[in-house]
Amino acid sequence: MAQKKKKSDHRSIAENRRARFDFEIMETFEAGIMLQGTEVKSLRTGKASIADSYASSEGGEIFLINGYIPEYTQAGRFNHETRRPRKLLLHAKEIRKLIGSIQRDGLTLVPLKLYFNDRGIAKLQIALARGKKVHDKRQTQKERDWNRQKSRILKEHG
Repeated sequence: MAQKKKKSDHRSIAENRRARFDFEIMETFEAGIMLQGTEVKSLRTGKASIADSYASSEGGEIFLINGYIPEYTQAGRFNHETRRPRKLLLHAKEIRKLIGSIQRDGLTLVPLKLYFNDRGIAKLQIALARGKKVHDKRQTQKERDWNRQKSRILKEHG
């Protein structure tokens, strides 16, 4: 008897919805994040933001820059800094690939989604991306509008 594939139960914390509009996504990676205890508790409240953040390489490591995790109110004076750089945990092979793509091809590392995986561990989905030009953004907007109209027409006449 074949085993049923378990449905992934990711609990989303924050999503960078603007990234798919501003960037052409080439490849995505799942990275762990090195967090302090109060940051994990604060993430569980679901008030984090990665909208203005980006990932960069420093000294052979990848860091999340400008990601916002609010202070945990019950922590008192042992709280964390809200916008500190956070180290991303990836395999060495993936880090080399990302750093090579950034330096050689001029691509950007964009955080797409912050979530808890099935085991309750905070993960960040990052993407190698290339910035879109203005005409590419217009094309994306036209496609979205057309898909919206198409679904509306099908709903009315279907």
